[in-house]
Amino acid sequence: MLKIAVVDQNKQVLEPCHPAVARQLLRAGKAAVLKQYPFTIILKRSVVETHTTDYTLSVDPGSQCTGIAITDSENRIVIKIELHHRGKAIKKGLSARAGHRRSRRTRKLRYREPRWRNRARKAPTLTADGWQYKKVDRAVTSKDGKPKQKWHPSQKGWIPPSLMSRVFNIETWVRRLCKVYPITHLAVEHVKFDTQKMANPEIEGVEYQQGTLHGYEVRQYLLEKFNHKCFYCGISNERLEIEHIIPEAKGGTHRVSNLTVSCKPCNREKGDRLPDEIGGTLGKRVEQALKAAGEPMKDAATVNSIRWKISETLEHTGLPLFYGTGGRTKHNRTQADLDKTHYYDAASVNCVPIDDGTHHPVLSIHAVGYGYRADLGDSKIYTSGYMKTVKVKDANNKIVMIERKDRKGKPYKMPKINKEKSVPAPGFRGPQIRIERCAGFARLDMVEIQNRTGRFIGSLNCFDETATGKPQKVRVKVDFTKPDGRTSGNITQIKKIMSRDGYAYTHHKPTPRRR
Repeated sequence: MLKIAVVDQNKQVLEPCHPAVARQLLRAGKAAVLKQYPFTIILKRSVVETHTTDYTLSVDPGSQCTGIAITDSENRIVIKIELHHRGKAIKKGLSARAGHRRSRRTRKLRYREPRWRNRARKAPTLTADGWQYKKVDRAVTSKDGKPKQKWHPSQKGWIPPSLMSRVFNIETWVRRLCKVYPITHLAVEHVKFDTQKMANPEIEGVEYQQGTLHGYEVRQYLLEKFNHKCFYCGISNERLEIEHIIPEAKGGTHRVSNLTVSCKPCNREKGDRLPDEIGGTLGKRVEQALKAAGEPMKDAATVNSIRWKISETLEHTGLPLFYGTGGRTKHNRTQADLDKTHYYDAASVNCVPIDDGTHHPVLSIHAVGYGYRADLGDSKIYTSGYMKTVKVKDANNKIVMIERKDRKGKPYKMPKINKEKSVPAPGFRGPQIRIERCAGFARLDMVEIQNRTGRFIGSLNCFDETATGKPQKVRVKVDFTKPDGRTSGNITQIKKIMSRDGYAYTHHKPTPRRR
């Protein structure tokens, strides 16, 4: 059941209310909208005596998407959130920057000495204001007492920025949700898979593997590793079985390096034959399965490398923290008869959740950042010549367009090159133009656009080049599931909903319950 966050005039957290009650308070003028994401209302009066019940905020960390859910004292789901990370984009940007710096030393330019020897990888430190990077003291003294520059090793606890960004995202939203919801407990899926117990179940006794969670750890590991599809035929809508690639009767073991998932027909067709005894297409797929089963899970390794940082972040809040495992989450979700989603996994970390409001939308949060320092947009590259930009304003002193002019103030034109004499162009490039703000709008603002195709809500992606006397063209990203997912319009067709805060927001319908 969806509940709306409520705070009083002094920003004191109150008991969440039903959406119908929130609508009545807004229509009567007794409350106003404080935040759009997550939707929060603020009362126009202060409350002296407050009474709130217990609410648990559960987190299911993931490599690409983290599930967040809030449940009340009766284990009913209050809000469902999907937090999409941008770790791949950060790694891509860092790799591109390193490539540009490295290529400078191979071109016919001034030699640039590598600087990795005098740089230190700074480890983040958890403070009262969250994770922060402290400066590294580069002044190192030699034996004779004179200062000198020396190579600094990485600090203890350093994590790559692409991985640490996931911790920052989780920290940000745990703090934001605790400010508007009366959270009394926290829960986190600490370990996705207990690989030691899967390799050797007798580490802590066989009884652990033969309890209520028997088989859930291994099965969930295999399902996620092979994307919930039969490895032999690729079907995903059938019930999958754990398959021994080398049959147990012919020396196969129960280790995960010898296991995969397959549908019942493929399992029967393979039987107890070895890969070289099958032949044909199925035989090739069995050989591929044997290689794929021994490969580690990159996403699981990513989550395991940051799980201690996530635990430190949640423990720093001072709230009671419950740790769960992937097998327990799968068990609770199966008992609740819910589908495999990130938000249902989060709700199932510490309890068997109750979802009686599946028609309410899921809040999907996408980390988009504020752009790169050297991000120059998709504007045209000017190969030579002098160019300056002139902002054209209307009667209300608002910027309507940007013109490019030369030294004499005339419209800029590309220089002509005499191809017959093979005269090369000048050896420098003019600056690219990226419009960051226009008419009170900024890139990555949450806006509402209404054009010929319909009405959409999304993130203001970029400002396009505009002809003289025309309104500024804009592009808004409304669908984050597609590589492009943008719609076009002009600046007169958009309305600001929320200023940029490093995230973009969308709503989508939740997965229907099983019947």
